[in-house]
Amino acid sequence: MKTQFAIALAIGGTLLFTALSSCSGPLGRGAYESAPYTTIKTDGAFEIRDYPEIVVATATMKNGGGNQNSGFMSLFRYISGKNEADQKIAMTTPVFSKTGGDLQEMSFVLPEKVAKVGAPKANNSNIAVSKRQAGRFAVYRYSGRWTEARDKKARQTLAKWAKEQSLNLTSVMEKASYDPPFTPPFMRRNEILVRIDE
Repeated sequence: MKTQFAIALAIGGTLLFTALSSCSGPLGRGAYESAPYTTIKTDGAFEIRDYPEIVVATATMKNGGGNQNSGFMSLFRYISGKNEADQKIAMTTPVFSKTGGDLQEMSFVLPEKVAKVGAPKANNSNIAVSKRQAGRFAVYRYSGRWTEARDKKARQTLAKWAKEQSLNLTSVMEKASYDPPFTPPFMRRNEILVRIDE
């Protein structure tokens, strides 16, 4: 049985597809700017990466209560021009999402050019533009359609690998979504990542 979180991600994926398809250029994640990183180690489906400081727009919402999809919708409106500058901002990848306690966060990476000149403030007080701290991450990548069960298994797989590698986890795990919902499952890029000590 799907949870509200699963439904929210499905809605978010649909909006992601709308955002990507409304942009110029060929459809697909390869046509869009993505958060930069340096790969330190690769072990099959696992990687250790260093991410630089990046600027993100983040929506925070309470878990449950039917509000799970509001974050993506608010962020989509923000990049569509619902901000103090009436500025349209290009869609990027990935969309980061994480849950901690009673709150869920969803973040859009802002394009480098926008970040350099200063991103506009959102009209919605629920959205904050901030710098995502640089750091080292352990990452597990897998394909297929997102499901709650597959997501749970991926988190467990990453946790097991990190333990085998004697890595010290320093944050909650988060999900990175790269593809619109109509991407064939075998071509999808799904990731679970977690901060680790350097």
